[in-house]
Amino acid sequence: MYANTNGVLKENHVLKKAGLILCVLLLASAAGAQDYKIEVSGYAGWTFSGGVPIDNIEFEGQTFNRITPKSGGSYGFTFGVFVTENIEIEFALDQQRSALEASGRDGKREFTDMKLNNYHANFVYNWGDDRDVMRPFIFGGVGATQYKPADVMGNAVESNTRFSSNWGGGIKMYPSSNVGIKILARWTPTYIKSDPGGIWCSPFWPWVCYHVADTQYSNQFQLAGGVTLRF
Repeated sequence: MYANTNGVLKENHVLKKAGLILCVLLLASAAGAQDYKIEVSGYAGWTFSGGVPIDNIEFEGQTFNRITPKSGGSYGFTFGVFVTENIEIEFALDQQRSALEASGRDGKREFTDMKLNNYHANFVYNWGDDRDVMRPFIFGGVGATQYKPADVMGNAVESNTRFSSNWGGGIKMYPSSNVGIKILARWTPTYIKSDPGGIWCSPFWPWVCYHVADTQYSNQFQLAGGVTLRF
């Protein structure tokens, strides 16, 4: 028997050509699957803020044992880069307009206006296809919160920056391909201090004991909405 060399060569040529076409189609579909690379959002809303307990302080005949940034309006923006169609790395800058309030057995007293600035790097997961009209999302990340009070009775007060994280989610709605509406909820716990919390001993090994701390966090809960642009 004789091998049909021309037939084999033609078959190999066809297979190579088909493989090349398949690779081109796969690359085209992969590129088309992620139509957007960058997303920029601006939003505004309301932030509910919580305070922390402090040691008793006396001021003008009043005793205070808790300080709280008052709830107030907030706004911010985000800049995100899509790593994949669903995964996004985001920088978020947010500011809350607030006031420094002290409270205690003699009631409450507002001392000065204050701004709360949040800076966070976030991991964002967007559900669905980027061509979907509605896309739910969740996010989480770490960064810092800056407490920036105004002068108190003519005396300058230094700003204070603390480690914080933020967690939340929401939904993006796209009436057009590049412009959408973004609604979100965000929780920002900010580390303030650690008070002595006593000693903890293991119920199984009583000789194993630790000093524990009572960690104090100031919490912000934000509800906001705005416009998002993607390119």
